[in-house]
Amino acid sequence: MDDLNVLVVGGGIGGLSAAIALGRAGHRVTVIERDPEWSVYGVGIIQQANVVRAMDELGVLDAFLDAACGFDAVEIYIPSGERVARVPAPSLVPGRPANVGIGRRALQKVLGDSARALGAVIRLGVTVLDLDDDGRGVSVRFSDGSTARFDIVVGADGVYSQTRETILPDAAKPEFTGQGVWRYNFPRPGDLDALHVYNGPVGVGLVPMSAEGMYLFATSPEPGNPHYPRDGLAAVMRAKLAHAAPRIQALAEQITDDAGVVYRPLEGLMVGGPWHKGRVVLLGDAVHATTPHLGQGAGMAIEDAIVLAEELGRHDDPEAAFAAYHGRRYERCRYIVEKSLEICHGQIGKGPQVDNHKATAEMFAVVSQPI
Repeated sequence: MDDLNVLVVGGGIGGLSAAIALGRAGHRVTVIERDPEWSVYGVGIIQQANVVRAMDELGVLDAFLDAACGFDAVEIYIPSGERVARVPAPSLVPGRPANVGIGRRALQKVLGDSARALGAVIRLGVTVLDLDDDGRGVSVRFSDGSTARFDIVVGADGVYSQTRETILPDAAKPEFTGQGVWRYNFPRPGDLDALHVYNGPVGVGLVPMSAEGMYLFATSPEPGNPHYPRDGLAAVMRAKLAHAAPRIQALAEQITDDAGVVYRPLEGLMVGGPWHKGRVVLLGDAVHATTPHLGQGAGMAIEDAIVLAEELGRHDDPEAAFAAYHGRRYERCRYIVEKSLEICHGQIGKGPQVDNHKATAEMFAVVSQPI
């Protein structure tokens, strides 16, 4: 299939990666994003070796690395603060870092600029009101009153995907895991040359994301899925870290800005069965939302985008391409969702404790395999 007219619903990491992959394949792409401000959390994200490889495949690796901080290992610490392992990460692109940390806003700019350079049209503050798939194309009615017709539609609109609800109303729904994640930015100390992971009832990570900055993430038990108001959020996050390793407690004293705290409850989702209906297909969190314990949520969405574009180029029929895409992606994404959830449940006592050293090494081996 050549020169398809494609609608991508969702302007996040997965949607922009799809726009790039499809644009590079010669398709015409429109991206719609419901947030008129196109806002992004001001903290960072881990992108591991398979993502570095994927960025190379998307043709954006230089811009990506210029905006990021590379590192080649993960260090594991027990709650006392003692380091028990340093796990080397395999580099999948010769001469380039194995992993990176990058600010989410910086990543959005890299992907957004690249998508637009390839011809993608990005429309903000717009949602889909109606999809009419007649088997030959999809007629779309938008929230701004406009209409358009597309050859295919890609739903990359997140864990609460409206597109998924439209085409697969009986599919699995996101489930709260019992845990939440807290994030906060700090100046980066000179000795932070790897991702540091601290085990314990509250799991903590320190992630370098630039020459000057790092961010801290913490996963905490959140029984009952409480709502935390913005006022006082810094004090709540400090309290969550009160029994962490000494280095983390010292950092916690610097958490003073309520507006700088990013908190969200952790939810999981794995959609069994097809990820498409007719000419409408889903990717990323819309079909496999994972907790962050293995740092692979965004990576799976980026890989989805690449594989989807490849399969569209190998088939004459969208449904055949979508089925092949699903066949290549399902088991890999299921592994990430389920293994991440095992770590989550072990941390909050809903299952056996997971050895992070072993789990991290196993994950690196899995994602190093071709997509």
